[in-house]
Amino acid sequence: MTLNHLDYYRLPWNLTDNSISWLEPTAKCNLYCEGCYRLNENDGHKPMSQVREELDIFQKLRNADGVSIAGGDPLTHPDIVEIVRDVKKRGMKPILNTNGLALTKELLAELKKAGVFGFTFHIDSKQGRPHWKNKNELELNELRLHYAEMLAEAGDISCAFNSTVYEDTMKYVPEMVKWANKHIDIVHVIVFILYRAVNNKDLDYYAGPQKIEMGDLVYNEDSKSRADIKAPEIVELIRIEYPDFDPCAYLNGSEKPDSFKWLLTGRMGTKEKTYGYMGRKGMEAIQMFNHLLYDRYLAYAKPKDTKKGKLMLLMSAFDKKLRKTFFNFYKNPLNIFRRLHYQSVMIIQPVDFLQDGRQNMCDGCPDITVWNGKLVWSCRMEEQLNFGRNVNAFPKKIMN
Repeated sequence: MTLNHLDYYRLPWNLTDNSISWLEPTAKCNLYCEGCYRLNENDGHKPMSQVREELDIFQKLRNADGVSIAGGDPLTHPDIVEIVRDVKKRGMKPILNTNGLALTKELLAELKKAGVFGFTFHIDSKQGRPHWKNKNELELNELRLHYAEMLAEAGDISCAFNSTVYEDTMKYVPEMVKWANKHIDIVHVIVFILYRAVNNKDLDYYAGPQKIEMGDLVYNEDSKSRADIKAPEIVELIRIEYPDFDPCAYLNGSEKPDSFKWLLTGRMGTKEKTYGYMGRKGMEAIQMFNHLLYDRYLAYAKPKDTKKGKLMLLMSAFDKKLRKTFFNFYKNPLNIFRRLHYQSVMIIQPVDFLQDGRQNMCDGCPDITVWNGKLVWSCRMEEQLNFGRNVNAFPKKIMN
């Protein structure tokens, strides 16, 4: 299918003024995930002095609403509570990107007291997760619900889930979106990350003038699984379950302006039904209003605000999708007494290797991190670690 990028709002995020920054306090992880672009090292915790230095660099170079605290798995860091507290003191939202294995109710209570704003749990069927091996994506919804209910019980903490989408797991996406709708009151964001791997067949790789082998990189896999799934394909799949499903905003690629690197849909509903979607003008108003008031583009919304869907309908005067949502919702007069929730569905399409060797990155990527005092794409950190720079790609020479 074809989606026209001009039909949607181009999110205003850029290198220096963005919704999120990406902090990696550790390289250590307690779980293997297929396709992960981080090495699972036995150790790799950064000292607090280095963590604070990287946060200083963010504040010097980049205006951000939230900080994604990732890794590795950040919950393995011995000072994770202090890291959350430090991010909070700097006036940014601490968001923990974790597999959840190390999360206990006791640790959650400490993190909440320190000021944690939200969690993004990575859960999918390609993980070597204890007691959940060989479970498909729908069976893993039981585990997702466990974490969602844990956060809901703690109260006032944003809950998001992401999973990597492979060729053999694409078929589960519609039901996963349906599950998220069923729990729209406690699941605030669901993210699908499309699997990518290095193209060794058509391209050669160079670090500066030196030709290199990419075998040392985690995402260098000669996989039989497709590594070219596109965001519009996932939209088409979701429309099997929700025919009116339609995005409202996007980030384009650095080399292809009509590509969708981050594709955002905002839906409005109850646990029983989706009544409609946020349109481009509604999302533009939210981003611009937040920047006007707080000098920052909005990253994650507070759980208490995602429950105020009826208040968002006030923007229906200039947003035709919200206008349709308004009439669908109030078609039943009794809905005036019901709560209308907002939920984000995000599709992320990482780097694409184009035929001429160009690498189509996320233009205005929120997942920028710090390396050697500079801002770099977090998804390409392995290149920095192995080669000291980002790698360039060129088409293989045709031999006569």
